[in-house]
Amino acid sequence: MRVVLDQNRCVGAGQCALFAPDVFEQRLEDGIAEVLQDAPPPELYDEVETAAERCPSQAITRLTA
Repeated sequence: MRVVLDQNRCVGAGQCALFAPDVFEQRLEDGIAEVLQDAPPPELYDEVETAAERCPSQAITRLTA
């Protein structure tokens, strides 16, 4: 899985960092999310899926190889 985050769509709700803190974080200055691991290990896939589903702006895309 590859994780892509569209920062232009991000509204800073923080759901991604809450549900997948090993994969996402929020910038302190504006709250916009950033990807820490764009190719997370399989044990984090469920967290990434939850984060993407909870994202109010649908800014997270998961790509499979």
